[in-house]
Amino acid sequence: MSFAFEQIAGTKPEFYRSLDQQLHHLLAGETDWLANLANAAALLWMQLEEINWAGFYLMKNGQLVLGPFQGKPACVRIPLGKGVCGTAAAKRETLMVPDVHRFPGHIACDAASRSEIVVPIVVDQLVVGVLDIDSPILARFDEEDRTGLEQYVETLKQHIDWSDILEHV
Repeated sequence: MSFAFEQIAGTKPEFYRSLDQQLHHLLAGETDWLANLANAAALLWMQLEEINWAGFYLMKNGQLVLGPFQGKPACVRIPLGKGVCGTAAAKRETLMVPDVHRFPGHIACDAASRSEIVVPIVVDQLVVGVLDIDSPILARFDEEDRTGLEQYVETLKQHIDWSDILEHV
């Protein structure tokens, strides 16, 4: 791999187009879920401003289990329908929470987190996990972030062999 990962500038749509290109180049030729999720989390950590956690929870035996991430240690297991991650997975839709302290049933893994976005990862009609990003800034995420991160997940899905994960969903 010989791709330079420079800090991205520009408008949010330009930022997310560049981020998506970086992800594609980073994962090209690799399909291992662990390696690719780890690199995807690291790329988000490197490029997104004003965040304090970026990573993945993967579905295992009907609950979300901590996967590759960047940030402080996190909650290991999240039941479906609980917290922002569990709710996004259960609803199969992206959730943007401007103030996590106002979200009913919020699970506080890091007291510094103030806002959160969670994007479900759906493969073969099954939720296999979620992308979770936290910020210490209130209302950090907007519709442009939603669109960009949903595309990020779509690109990620194309580069992973999900068969090992699908066995345990």
